[in-house]
Amino acid sequence: MPKLKTNRGAAKRFKVKKKGKVKAKQGNLRHILTTKNRKRKRQLRKGKHLEGSDLKQAKRLLPYGSGK
Repeated sequence: MPKLKTNRGAAKRFKVKKKGKVKAKQGNLRHILTTKNRKRKRQLRKGKHLEGSDLKQAKRLLPYGSGK
């Protein structure tokens, strides 16, 4: 079998952790920040773990991520 190709866009956005969880940065922190309160912006700085169908899709795009 030939090697599978990693999706380079996904590789820049997601990181597969040892236990198989996929870490991603949260959105909504690029523009129109004046209407968002301080607490919301501070909480959006933290990363998040993908779940459900998003997790399944990210793992398909990253075939050689650790934690298979």
